[in-house]
Amino acid sequence: MELMPEAMARSHMSERLRQAESQRLATAMLLERRSRRLQRRAARASHRARRALARAVM
Repeated sequence: MELMPEAMARSHMSERLRQAESQRLATAMLLERRSRRLQRRAARASHRARRALARAVM
């Protein structure tokens, strides 16, 4: 009779681990997307700055 609560606890922990892993992957994807967006924004700003500098020098 004592195996039932242990099996339920094991099942519950397994489900919690799956949920945690799913949440971790979702967070990693979100951070990666945000990082790419920030890199593109920085690249555009750098490009604009170089163009502005080139115009100022001419």
